[in-house]
Amino acid sequence: MGIVGAGIVGLATARQLARAGVPVTVWEKEPAVARHQTGRNSGVVHAGIYYQPGSAKAKMTRRGVELLRAYCAERDLPWDERGKLVVARDELETQRLREIERRSEANGVPGVRWLDGPDIRALEPDVAGVAALLSPTTAITDYPGIARAFARDLTDAGGELLTGTPVMAVRRHGDGVQVRVPDGIRTVSRLVICAGLQTDLLARSAGDETGPEIVPFRGEYLRLRPEVKDKVQHLIYPVPDPAYPFLGVHLTPRIDGESDLGPNAVLALAREGYRWRDVSAEQLSRLARSAAFRRLARQNWRAGLREMRGSVSRRVFLAEARSYLPWLEPGHVTAAPAGVRAQAVDPDGSLVDDFRIHQLGSVTAIRNAPSPAATASLAIAEQIVAQLSGG
Repeated sequence: MGIVGAGIVGLATARQLARAGVPVTVWEKEPAVARHQTGRNSGVVHAGIYYQPGSAKAKMTRRGVELLRAYCAERDLPWDERGKLVVARDELETQRLREIERRSEANGVPGVRWLDGPDIRALEPDVAGVAALLSPTTAITDYPGIARAFARDLTDAGGELLTGTPVMAVRRHGDGVQVRVPDGIRTVSRLVICAGLQTDLLARSAGDETGPEIVPFRGEYLRLRPEVKDKVQHLIYPVPDPAYPFLGVHLTPRIDGESDLGPNAVLALAREGYRWRDVSAEQLSRLARSAAFRRLARQNWRAGLREMRGSVSRRVFLAEARSYLPWLEPGHVTAAPAGVRAQAVDPDGSLVDDFRIHQLGSVTAIRNAPSPAATASLAIAEQIVAQLSGG
């Protein structure tokens, strides 16, 4: 059995297989685990308030939270149940917030309650808003630390983790799968592709369909300076705009004691384009040839321009956050490390919202696993292992 990718989802799947007695090898191109999406997110353990009831995200997030909380308690890994406020700034957002309240109830998120303006200020005096939804069980954790623990579980159970070993191609062959790595061809009975930003390319090499394609979006963050990083204790999120594909800039206390603002969502010019100067001619060529990307750009160009303005201007970036954190000034923040989201895009240009897993004979490809995939990682692993076992 083989797994491509040592992010948190790949390692969660591999450890479960190894602990069930299945011989498993994980190939990871980086020299260590959790170097991309797992190691560059905000560390939020999502409670499941946003997601469409009945969706894979909704079900796996609720299951994943319970599994992950128990795992962190068992391994003495950090788990800080700070709680989250989703803040409405006007009447329109208040109406949208009611829909989030409905979803949270349908998804069984515990303890969620409605706050009016005075309630917000009693809880967080430095947060402005006319209404808010409090999710008290939303937490923060150390996802790279969890991934490293998963890796130890894998090797302790007899599994093999090969870092610094990129998978260059995958081919189904007879009843097995041929995996091309730098030192030759390895053959496994089954393969799970959990390669994040590279998943669509490897899935296609195994014969899977073209769509959805991965379009990388860089998420840039600002970090609060020490003198203001403790002004707010909860996670503070704006109400999502249903016409806009991402959540918007929010404030997230981190498990290491820092507090970050972000992310925005700027088209990355390389699959791992963490900086503006990271440009890949190969990726630009893919985008130029992609009808799905052209449709995405036509549908979302206004939002794209807005995000680009925030990327080049710190004042513009802060403007949205100042609508609910009015005390914020440019001198209160400094730059923080960016992440890149592997966003799947369907052929019609629409962003894939839910988790999507393709099964093609002996190859399983996780074609879309954005946030909250880290939260849901153990639940995703459960489903994949059940599918592989015929359950």
